[in-house]
Amino acid sequence: MELAYIPSPSRGVLYLGPIPLRGYAFCIIIGVFVAVWLGNRRWIARGGRAGTVADIAVWAVPFGLVGGRLYHVITDYELYFSEGRDWVDAFKVWEGGLGIWGAIALGALGAWIGCRRRGIPLPAYADAVAPGIALAQAIGRWGNWFNQELYGKPTDLPWALHITSSTDGRVPGYYQPTFLYESLWCVGVALLVIWADRRFKLGHGRAFALYVAAYCAGRGWIEYMRIDDAHHVLGLRLNVWTAIVVFVLAVTYIVVSAKKRPGREEIVEPGAADGEAAADGESASESGTGAASTEPAEAKTDDEAAAKAEAKAEAKPGTEADAKAEAKPDTEADAKAEAAAEDDVETDGKDEVKDEAESAGKKS
Repeated sequence: MELAYIPSPSRGVLYLGPIPLRGYAFCIIIGVFVAVWLGNRRWIARGGRAGTVADIAVWAVPFGLVGGRLYHVITDYELYFSEGRDWVDAFKVWEGGLGIWGAIALGALGAWIGCRRRGIPLPAYADAVAPGIALAQAIGRWGNWFNQELYGKPTDLPWALHITSSTDGRVPGYYQPTFLYESLWCVGVALLVIWADRRFKLGHGRAFALYVAAYCAGRGWIEYMRIDDAHHVLGLRLNVWTAIVVFVLAVTYIVVSAKKRPGREEIVEPGAADGEAAADGESASESGTGAASTEPAEAKTDDEAAAKAEAKAEAKPGTEADAKAEAKPDTEADAKAEAAAEDDVETDGKDEVKDEAESAGKKS
């Protein structure tokens, strides 16, 4: 008797009238929104404009979906072009089957086109969206759970995945939930890239290369656990070899790039800093209008207060003794000197009159 396991959904699609709502498609859509949201926040933090990530995603996402489907169809062509198969099924993306390698490769081409149209360096954009892509993969892997696909070897672990469908050669039973392992691994990759980017200031595509290398490290051992049909090369699944090769390329890029172009880009989006400065200037001028109207009044008030204080200090004697000294002559001698001066003036006036009278008498 099984005590615990992860149940599979009875069906991966719900119908809203004639409209099918597929769990796999919902997981992909939610993953894209999370990637764009987180990428936008990181892009703004690096000095870019809000909305740029979404604008470029309009190019990257469709290219990525086409690339992911092409990789799956090419590597599993017998599912669509062998005898008894319908090639039209190759276009039924909602039924599952997206290769991450093709999605990243062709998605990068779409991102390059979008970046080129806006004059933005692709490596800087890739660094900003790298953790978001990892989270999108983590969410998208739950689409495999809805479709009951891409599980691992049989197991009796408490977290075994219970497969109930018998279509397309499935055998009901309990298997390793490789979709869950990869989902959790991708969450860890996203956190690793965010931490390393903050700690080491990764730039020029190195944050994206770290995401690729870390994902490949986990994808290698998770892929080895899967039992779905796949091409083998030298005893290993094709996706294991792909993970090894891409891992080596990503690590090589990190090493070479760090030597040739250390540090992080100072400008990731031309003109973004000028736009922010202009916006800040407008805000400052708006707020400064009110401040300017109050500054003269405040200055005038301060000047008037200072003038009044100064006048008061001059008008008011320092002490009562000073006031008395100013109102009263300094000494009695000063008062006598003033009286003597007045007498001299009167005597001089009398002498002048007497002299004038005498001279008039002589003439007559």
